[in-house]
Amino acid sequence: MANSYEVGNVYTGKVTGIQPYGAFVALDSDTQGLVHISEITHGFVKDINDVLSVGDEVTVKVLTVDEAAGKLSLSIRATQEAPEAAERKERPKKRQATTTVKATAESAPQGFNTLKEKLEEWIEQSKR
Repeated sequence: MANSYEVGNVYTGKVTGIQPYGAFVALDSDTQGLVHISEITHGFVKDINDVLSVGDEVTVKVLTVDEAAGKLSLSIRATQEAPEAAERKERPKKRQATTTVKATAESAPQGFNTLKEKLEEWIEQSKR
């Protein structure tokens, strides 16, 4: 690392590569860090290419520095103000399948005693 980058400081960099798990950002000619997909923006990001492109200039905050490995962990989200709850784009909720089953005495599940049957059995046992 040519410059000494400190955790918590904010820098301007250029996006040099995009992978499904994050974007690589060059802070200078010798130093580049990774912005994990969860640190791109507030809210859910399905595809980084919808938010960033190679060559974009971005403001990032240093989350961690690994001098030995020469790795920086960066965040774009940490430099942005969190949106109000009403403004946030919510991730689409998965719909749950619903089924309606009419239960009758004859169609009760086999292998399980109903509470009514067990209650009668327990009352008989308590009388003994």
